[in-house]
Amino acid sequence: MLSLVHFRAVALRWMSVSSLALALSVVALPMQSASAQDKLATWAHIELKGGYAEGPQMMGLFGDVSESLSEVLGRLDKAAKDDAVTGVVLKIDGPSIGRGKLNEFRQAISRVKAKGKKVVAYLDSAGSGDYLVAAGCDEVVMPESGVLMLLGVRSEVSFYKNLFDFLGVKAEMLRVGEYKSAAEPYSRTEMSKEFREELEQVLGDFYDQMVEQVATGRGLTAEKVKDAIDNGPHTAAAAKELGLITRVAYEDELPGILKGDKADATIKLTKRYGKKKIDTDFSGMLGMVKMMNLMMGIEPQARSSKNPKIAIIHASGMIMPGASSSDFLGDSTLGSDTLVKAIEKASSDATVKAIVLRVDSPGGSALASDLIWRALEKVEKPIVASMGDVAGSGGYYIAMGADTIFAEPGTITGSIGVVGGKIALEGLYNKIGITTSVVAHGKNSGILSTTVGFTDSERAAMTKLLFDIYKQFTEKAAKGRKMEYAKLEKLARGRIYSGSTALKLGLIDKLGTLEDAVEHAKELAKLGPDDKVERLILPKPTSPLESLFGPLNPDEQTRVSADSALFNAMKAISPDLADDLRNALQINRLARESRLMLMPFTIRIQ
Repeated sequence: MLSLVHFRAVALRWMSVSSLALALSVVALPMQSASAQDKLATWAHIELKGGYAEGPQMMGLFGDVSESLSEVLGRLDKAAKDDAVTGVVLKIDGPSIGRGKLNEFRQAISRVKAKGKKVVAYLDSAGSGDYLVAAGCDEVVMPESGVLMLLGVRSEVSFYKNLFDFLGVKAEMLRVGEYKSAAEPYSRTEMSKEFREELEQVLGDFYDQMVEQVATGRGLTAEKVKDAIDNGPHTAAAAKELGLITRVAYEDELPGILKGDKADATIKLTKRYGKKKIDTDFSGMLGMVKMMNLMMGIEPQARSSKNPKIAIIHASGMIMPGASSSDFLGDSTLGSDTLVKAIEKASSDATVKAIVLRVDSPGGSALASDLIWRALEKVEKPIVASMGDVAGSGGYYIAMGADTIFAEPGTITGSIGVVGGKIALEGLYNKIGITTSVVAHGKNSGILSTTVGFTDSERAAMTKLLFDIYKQFTEKAAKGRKMEYAKLEKLARGRIYSGSTALKLGLIDKLGTLEDAVEHAKELAKLGPDDKVERLILPKPTSPLESLFGPLNPDEQTRVSADSALFNAMKAISPDLADDLRNALQINRLARESRLMLMPFTIRIQ
């Protein structure tokens, strides 16, 4: 018979063995999970399509109506830092981006690759813009039926003088600077020598950048890339033969490609990786209040942080007096009132240590541009300007007072000049039976008339006004760039430049992305790596209601509805004509301004 003491000893020994076995099993479990985990490869799947506007976008009922550039770049950066992500699959589906945003995407892809993660691009077919993003990836995959339209660069400018002559319309356009060609399509039948000269220089820069981006991305010589461009377009098979893409395969074959030499691996594609979602539970009274707040653009108040901040102020769209707005045309206007308030908010916030002004604007009203510039001049904090796709004319004006100006290599900038004028409709009125009687007092009372052209006195007065505005523009630019006036004025005269050429001429300080500009702002503010720096994004987006129904002014609502109907009808006939219409409508909105700082044209990647 076992004694009680002996029984307890045996029990304790049994418990010790049991505990040891349990401990060993607990230790073994993670080893088994790790083995299984080795066979699971999670890939972030991110689709690129749409316009990717600068700055925060309005929210819809089920998420972003349109994703902003910073949001999609943030998803790529999140994938780069996520230890659970093996690599990134980019499905590139015709994003409407310019050459500034193109460089932002390329740099974000480079940041993912720098973390030792592969980036695989998939395209059904590709134009130049799609492909130049994909060329920076490790692999480029296209289905057998796909076509690569890598055709170089081309610009086609339409001129309307003959049409105006036929209709009896007279374009009375004045400009300061022989390269300020914004009015040429309305007053000429072909490009002036100066217009062609500046356009050839800019497109030459773009072509060289295209060749360099493809050559470095795909490991080809510049000569082979140029030959491929000259012999395009190419089928997917031909593109692979030339080394422009790496694989001919369908999208459903991607998991097999991602396995590589690990045949037993399990591939998990995380669709919509990092995509921001919102709470869509609108049930009950609280849900209804939440939905109304969402539609009106009222966001929950976040607790104010005392951490140091960099304010990123987005200046996007045609520059106009008043408040910023957006409409059904997909266009946004940059209102001087809205931006000045954003600048003042950043200036008065003690936690904001520096400001980054992100400019993506072709310019617009000279008055509105100057009011924005003045608001920035009063700020006693470091200011860094970052130029996106375009920062020309008025867009350059608001950036020139910054301590440092960054631009992308393909940014369109410069266009330091002034243009003004009007379209006189008297001839058209006569053709359709409309007659006009005039009662006037004042020698130059007809300057703003859209019926008749300028008299000699009116033209002289308008020309003097434009020269005075041009002098203000160039003097401020020379002071901001710390350049002799004569040297700056020679570079001005309305001429546009690519970012890479602007750097050589001293019109900007550095080539770099928005992230580069933010890092530089931290340095100017003397913020170290240990500081928990936050970002304050300004201004806030317009509410979904205003974006849906247009500005709350009834007259503006009527204008938006008419513009939208006309634009949509034209788009169904010809997308190119629709773009011309959009530009004409934007210029028409600026007609109340007597002097403009406006880019002569827009360039998009096809």
